[in-house]
Amino acid sequence: MKFITEEEALYKVAAYCSTAEHCKAEVSEKLLKWGLSYEAIDRILDHLVTEKYINEERYCKAYINDKFRFAKWGKVKIAQGLYMKKIPSDVAWRYLNEIDQDDYLTVLRGLIAGKRKSVQADDDYQLNGKLVRFALSRGFEMKDIKHCVRFSDEEAYAD
Repeated sequence: MKFITEEEALYKVAAYCSTAEHCKAEVSEKLLKWGLSYEAIDRILDHLVTEKYINEERYCKAYINDKFRFAKWGKVKIAQGLYMKKIPSDVAWRYLNEIDQDDYLTVLRGLIAGKRKSVQADDDYQLNGKLVRFALSRGFEMKDIKHCVRFSDEEAYAD
């Protein structure tokens, strides 16, 4: 592997960060792969933050928007993704809670309606179970899923 200087690394990651939003964890991982020392990585990250190439809150907003609008993930799955990117949970949930609840439920209803067409089930109970598991796997919370899945026995699933 070719040795890369700290200055070369700084220019490369600055270019990398200027093309799309990235968080400190992603950039740090890239710099580690290039064989830079932890001290050099810290200096580079500090410079990128100071020069506003990296902004964790801006990254968080973009990540949430992309995963909700395009991947149609629920808040729980998005929060897990942000946790894996080492974004503090208080920052993540501050922006996750800004998602409009009506938009959120509309996305969930659309996912469930689409899945309902392809699910094979013997009865409503089995169908609803499969739809609930599907929605949970997409990162939606049970309280929201209950609003969108029509249960044959509403009382059994009351809050």
